[in-house]
Amino acid sequence: MTEHAVADGPEPASKITPGNRATGTCRARRPATAPRAAAPLDGIPRQPAPVPGRPRDRRPAATLRRLLRLVPTPTGTPFTFGYGVVLAVTSYVAAHADPALVHTLHQGSSTDVAHLLHAPVFVLVASALWVAGALTSPFSLAFLVVLTALERRLGGVRTALVFLLGHVLATLATEVPVGLAVLVGHLPDTSLHRLDYGISFGVAASVGALAGLLTPWLRWPLLAGCAAALLPDLLAAVDPLTSWGHLIALTVGVGTWPWVRRWAGATPTGARRAGGAVPAV
Repeated sequence: MTEHAVADGPEPASKITPGNRATGTCRARRPATAPRAAAPLDGIPRQPAPVPGRPRDRRPAATLRRLLRLVPTPTGTPFTFGYGVVLAVTSYVAAHADPALVHTLHQGSSTDVAHLLHAPVFVLVASALWVAGALTSPFSLAFLVVLTALERRLGGVRTALVFLLGHVLATLATEVPVGLAVLVGHLPDTSLHRLDYGISFGVAASVGALAGLLTPWLRWPLLAGCAAALLPDLLAAVDPLTSWGHLIALTVGVGTWPWVRRWAGATPTGARRAGGAVPAV
């Protein structure tokens, strides 16, 4: 009876449990640790200092760096910078020299049919040393921005090649029909002599080439905006030859996409962009 009473009673304090198996005695429980304080909230005073290495928002600085890359420099874009200096000098001469002298220089640099027959190489180069409308022309700003961006992707030699390709092909495409029309009697002989100079054909070709290196959401608005800016002059027939030349030069630039994309992937700058991949059409 006594044994049954002991068995039915409460368990002794010395009962072995998994926690005191080695000694047979009860271990004192560890005091519960205090819960960790919640992380401080934004806007509360006395916030802790930023954790070292935590990334900060650098988007404004990155945007500024991208904008500065559109400015030509002597070391980064020597072709655009040097060419821009030459255009600044000739524009200054055109604005401050004697008007008769300026007219003579423009006429001697004109890529009309008469000059193309006698000194084609000279006038094709000389005509690209002047800005029609001086530095206030929209093509002046487009020249700096577009050629700088293109040179940073292709290099100076290839950028010059794209510019000259548009300048030469658009000039020939507009002047050769004039010469043929005079030859068959559809235009008078005075059409062989006209003022035709400037950088606009080369700039238009450079815009078309640069569009091929942009993402689609930038490429097509750029081309559409250029076409919208050029079409009114063509429809108004103010200077049909020049207006057609701009559209032809823009088309020439678009036609260089296979080459400029290959060139951009081959340059160090282009190879750093997405593994050298160029956006597809």
